[in-house]
Amino acid sequence: MTEILETEAEANTRRRAQVRNSLSRRNRAEQRFKLLGLGSVLAAMAFVAVLFGNILTNGLPAFWQYNVDAEVYFDPEVINVPDVPVRQAGQSEADFQAEMLGWQRRLAMVNWNRILVASVEGALAEAGADTEIDARSAQSIIDSGARFVLRDMVLADPAIIGERREMRLLLSADGDNWAKGKLSRDLPDDRQQLSRPARDAIDRLEEAGIVHRAFAWHIFTNVDSRSSPASAGLAGAFVGSFYMMLVVILLAVPIGVSSAIYLEEFAPKNPFTDLIEVNINNLAAVPSIVFGLLGAAVFINIFHLPLSAPVVGGLVLTLMTLPTVIIATRSALRAVPPSLRQAALGIGASKTQMVFHHVLPVTYPGILTASILGVAQALGETAPLLLIGMNAFVANVPATPMDQSAALPVQIYLWQGNENRNFFEERTFAAIIVLLALMIVLNALAIWLRGRLERKA
Repeated sequence: MTEILETEAEANTRRRAQVRNSLSRRNRAEQRFKLLGLGSVLAAMAFVAVLFGNILTNGLPAFWQYNVDAEVYFDPEVINVPDVPVRQAGQSEADFQAEMLGWQRRLAMVNWNRILVASVEGALAEAGADTEIDARSAQSIIDSGARFVLRDMVLADPAIIGERREMRLLLSADGDNWAKGKLSRDLPDDRQQLSRPARDAIDRLEEAGIVHRAFAWHIFTNVDSRSSPASAGLAGAFVGSFYMMLVVILLAVPIGVSSAIYLEEFAPKNPFTDLIEVNINNLAAVPSIVFGLLGAAVFINIFHLPLSAPVVGGLVLTLMTLPTVIIATRSALRAVPPSLRQAALGIGASKTQMVFHHVLPVTYPGILTASILGVAQALGETAPLLLIGMNAFVANVPATPMDQSAALPVQIYLWQGNENRNFFEERTFAAIIVLLALMIVLNALAIWLRGRLERKA
């Protein structure tokens, strides 16, 4: 009997030891899984931090550019134009406009570079520079877009002819590169992008505090420019992207949500609807460049919509966004408990009332989030826009969605391929920062609206 008890006690001890060992193994496996999960999250955050750190490090300096504070003399001997026309009594509107256009043409033909050269020479004299600078070197210091600024000032107020104005003139792209130290000072003169007098003048003006850095607001207010790259901006591309997103919101969201509601709540289950569902799922995986080919073939070649127009880009992005909105909306509808539908029908509601009065209000957070995320994804698409011609150089802000325009992702693509890599590399990263900021704002808006609607629900 004693031997039997001892045997049972040993067996119980072995079983307890096995259970403890099994628990220890499971606990160790759970700890390993937690550590692997934590490591994966930390690795992902590290990669994101490296990505954003690289973008910010390279892009933030582009938001500050060098300017020169100089006195500009609107020399009447250089601006040799007659007095601004005044409409005479009895003069027709057409004759007055023709006279005004002739005066504006005379103003445009003024040698504004002479005024800029004189301003640079005056700034050097103020800085106490003992070296002379030739006209060509002086022109290479100032951004070529400055002459249009002077012309527009005279056009707006002809009375300033003969006056002196303190102005902040933007340095040229090469001048900005030199001031920022992005050009090697060890290269011989024949390999430098600026002449020796121009480089010495920038250094002397910087030492005197006449050349200094300032925030480049023109990045947000100017359009792209090839003749004056230092003053090139994102205004045209920003407005073009806004028009495209407007088209996407007005078309993709109502069409996608309505299609999802019909397919999930009202459509009969038959092979035809099954085929539609399969094709929707397949369209969600189609590469974006295929939608660009479809847009070029249908909207441009068949419907003859204007090339490079935001309305065409918006239609292409609408086709690309529709599957995402439909699938996400159907998932939100499926997540509604069947008891809610049964309760609505049980109190006498029709099927339409059940869907629109009881089911949809519950799914608003998911539908809204899916719609905003789909729009944010469309905002960053580049490939389909290239195929409908939105990579063309457009130096104006589109007034309507039918006007030619660029888009933010396409502008990034164009600046990335610019031959002046020293200057446009920073400008490319700056445009990426603007695009990412817009996408982050849209995502934050989706999160905020989702939380607000969930609290109401």
